[in-house]
Amino acid sequence: MPAPDHDRGCPLGAAVTLAQLDADPHPVHARLRAAEPVSWLPVLGGWLVTRHDLALAAMRDPGTFTVDDPRFSTAQVIGPSMLSLDGERHEHHRAPFAGPFRPAAVRARFGDVAAAEAARLVDALAPEGRGELRRSFAGPMAAVIVTRALGLAADEAADVLRWYDAIVASVTSITAGAAATESGGRAFADLRARLQTVIGGSDEASLLAAAAADTALTDDEIASNAAVLLFGGIETTEGMIANALLMLLRERGAWAAVRDDPAGLDDAIDESLRLEPAAAVIDRYATRDTVLGDAEIVGGELVRLSLAAANRDPAVFPRPDVFEPGRGRRGNLAFAQGPHVCVGVHLARLEARAALAELIARLPRLRLHPDRPAAVRGLVFRKPPRLHAIWS
Repeated sequence: MPAPDHDRGCPLGAAVTLAQLDADPHPVHARLRAAEPVSWLPVLGGWLVTRHDLALAAMRDPGTFTVDDPRFSTAQVIGPSMLSLDGERHEHHRAPFAGPFRPAAVRARFGDVAAAEAARLVDALAPEGRGELRRSFAGPMAAVIVTRALGLAADEAADVLRWYDAIVASVTSITAGAAATESGGRAFADLRARLQTVIGGSDEASLLAAAAADTALTDDEIASNAAVLLFGGIETTEGMIANALLMLLRERGAWAAVRDDPAGLDDAIDESLRLEPAAAVIDRYATRDTVLGDAEIVGGELVRLSLAAANRDPAVFPRPDVFEPGRGRRGNLAFAQGPHVCVGVHLARLEARAALAELIARLPRLRLHPDRPAAVRGLVFRKPPRLHAIWS
């Protein structure tokens, strides 16, 4: 395999820094997309794909660009799951969750639950007149809903968050080149033990109970996939809500539009997902020597597909950097495509809509704090670290 410090004929990629990708990757993506749409980035130790058509082609070709690799960090912590497998094994893990995650099933299980949780959170916030909305609203909203989705009680959300934090820290440790953490292993063991009392249960809100009712998965396999749902249900849903809220508040005309006509909220959420997908990149590994665009990729190399860059490709989206609700979902890769398209997309959309609709209805004068600016950032998972607002 080529040395990671070699530019591979990609001088633009060789100059990219982690700080650029973390703070504001979009100008970098634009330069790469125009000149090096598949570029070798030494700071990533792999390729970065920034063009829409090439990212889509790779997502749809798991035979060449796979997640099933021993370096895949999440699998090292929670074991094999739908996130880290391809082919028949992937279908074996994913199929039991397909039915419970269909739109009608999600609405039936979680429509009232999400609306009630959003109302409870706003009840607590409203008298304060101001606050930080990522940790006091978007995060708790995501945590409580995924807790219920796993078949646990709402008052167990604190335990779920503790397990989640430890598992994420362990995955991050592996990604940074270190070993999995002992605390991550203990957290997954605790999660798995708690879920044993849920799997096969009768809770109508539990997606695990629904999946277990018609599956060939073992209890351990269900637990591994539950950890995937936990990660996606908290990390990306929190980011999705926070990012959409930030964009609506920045664009006062957009906030006024959805306040006056809530029917436009879905379009606004879709557009925020296009501009800032909560999961900005997804990893694949080349199974063989291959060519993608003009890049000659060696088997075994890391290929990172930038959903954030693909979603701003001017060949697909005119005026790609402009927030324009109403574009529709066509071409939007925020939830990926191919066999690994996000299984929880309909639940995430339902949560975001319930959360934002409650804020719009109850806090119509909501606005960003003028002295505490917010900005989206993150190398892989992008969201504002803090989102201070005023509504008094």
